Amino acid sequence: MSKKTTALLIILLVLVVDQVLKIWVKTTMMLGEEHHILGDWFILHFTENNGMAFGIEFWGENGKVFLTLFRIAAVIGIGWYLMHLIRLNSPVGLVVTVSLIMAGAIGNIIDSVFYGVLFNGSFHQVAEFLPEQGGYSSLLHGKVVDMFYFPVIKGHYPGWFPFFANEQFIFFRPVFNMADTAITTGVIAILVFQRRFFKSHPKYGTQANHEAEQKEETQTPA
Repeated sequence: MSKKTTALLIILLVLVVDQVLKIWVKTTMMLGEEHHILGDWFILHFTENNGMAFGIEFWGENGKVFLTLFRIAAVIGIGWYLMHLIRLNSPVGLVVTVSLIMAGAIGNIIDSVFYGVLFNGSFHQVAEFLPEQGGYSSLLHGKVVDMFYFPVIKGHYPGWFPFFANEQFIFFRPVFNMADTAITTGVIAILVFQRRFFKSHPKYGTQANHEAEQKEETQTPA
């Protein structure tokens, strides 16, 4: 299987799983509803956010539009970089990780761009797909659907702890989705395996190019 095919399959698989989960949650659960999968450790908790990964938000509605446009520009850049890596015959691991990041970004873009016009609100009701009265918002103002919640450790900060004394502590608090998972997995993999992925040569820039140059030199007649 070629690296281009591998990248396309990874992107397609992540997008299908991400969107199927989001649409299922959106059309079967009300906002704030949850299902306990593994006791209190793994919970499907339906929430929506206007911002970045793990529910981070900033700058209100203007920030929402800016973030969506930034994501689209980022995906274009990542797509160009991915094709560049494939042309350079980069390690398959690097192609896979960049594909994961690109797929995750596209997944959340779909929510941000289209969900506001495709669904009505989920507050105190289960949302409908293409409701007669129209969606809950306009194009580019959709909310990202999140559902994975892992409150593995619960407790309280000690009384001597600065700023959060005696307040509740939960790990892991953020609620996220498959797209966030793909992005985070890709970024962590690049950080962990960066030396393997980015082996460089002072003249030719990449290990692949260096090996190609060495091969060319051995084939050149004296």
